[in-house]
Amino acid sequence: MKNPAFDELAVYPFWRLAKLLEGVPKPEGIDEIALQIGEPKIPQPDFVAKIIAENAEKWGNYPPHPGTHTYRTACANWLTRRYGLPEGMIDGERNVLPCAGTKEALFHMALLAVPRDRPTGNQKPYAVLVPNPVYQVYYGAAVFSGGEPYPIAAPASNNFMPDYSGLDPDILERTALVYLCNPSNPQGASGSMDYLVKLIDLARRHDFILAFDECYSEIYRGDPPIGGLQVCAKLGGDLSNVVVLHSLSKRSSAPGLRCGFVAGDPNLIDAYRTIRSYASVAVPLPILAAGEALWNDEAHVDINRAHYADLFDIAESILGHIPGFSSPPGGFYLWLDVGDGEAAALQLWRKAAVKCMPGGYMAQDDPFTGKNPAARYLRVCLVHDKPTAQEALKRIATVLEA
Repeated sequence: MKNPAFDELAVYPFWRLAKLLEGVPKPEGIDEIALQIGEPKIPQPDFVAKIIAENAEKWGNYPPHPGTHTYRTACANWLTRRYGLPEGMIDGERNVLPCAGTKEALFHMALLAVPRDRPTGNQKPYAVLVPNPVYQVYYGAAVFSGGEPYPIAAPASNNFMPDYSGLDPDILERTALVYLCNPSNPQGASGSMDYLVKLIDLARRHDFILAFDECYSEIYRGDPPIGGLQVCAKLGGDLSNVVVLHSLSKRSSAPGLRCGFVAGDPNLIDAYRTIRSYASVAVPLPILAAGEALWNDEAHVDINRAHYADLFDIAESILGHIPGFSSPPGGFYLWLDVGDGEAAALQLWRKAAVKCMPGGYMAQDDPFTGKNPAARYLRVCLVHDKPTAQEALKRIATVLEA
């Protein structure tokens, strides 16, 4: 016997891409350049390895699920500095929990939010709203929690943000959880203060949990993206219904460290502490020590941000004349309107040995139109050193120009 929820899942994007390119030869004599996965290639700060080595004896200890007081305090202090929060609004003891990156914590949000029964007077399951394109973890979490996922299109006409407030009242009344990636993956767009205020108000009116995935918050050009807790502060400091998730994977070029945190509504944090005790791996103490140092340091983040800004300048100089190009204000992805993302990805591999992700692989068919809203697009990850990125972009330009 197998959980029937497996049958409701789409094929994971990277598996689907591997199938598309299976048996398709790349050109001889040139090396592959992988731009399909958002894995930062900038070296992490030297002090990370040093701190882990200095704490090596702690590999022999079971780490506590709540982490350490100093790690939670570092996270709370970072949130306060980054978003200009009032002192004491975020307390490391009440409002913060460490997590192993944010992937498993994002999945757990559905376990935290979706009830096991059906909404009163309704035979349909509780709804989980996700942006479309969608990080597949959101969709999978909705399915396995017993909720009904609603992938809501995030078109260019709405600043690449989903219009959750425009949904039918019947859907909103049975909504248990809403995910928002801000800045968005893959479009790199950020919600305005007005948009985010309305979204938090919507969460409180309909009593659903609002999970802000803010893992790209420190990679931007121009003004820093507004955060969920920053909006809560503007609304008077009430954290009800809101959690934010942050990770060192993108901010600090440390995806292998698997270190992040969840913060927000103290009642939700307390409930999530129970889930983590039952269903997650605690972050090891040497990792927490290194993570604490990373949250306390902004110099390496400034260097990383400047590097990504240079990559986007290079991209604009090489691809800016091609129809469908745009340079986003956040994140490290190009979201190119190429007409047919799957066909473009196939040609880029066959002719240039460059791997990119078809936009349609990152999206679900729209529940209202039946169409895939991202099929026209191609995601290009700008995560390499400058020479590698420049070479890849030149190859992409040659193929797209043809």
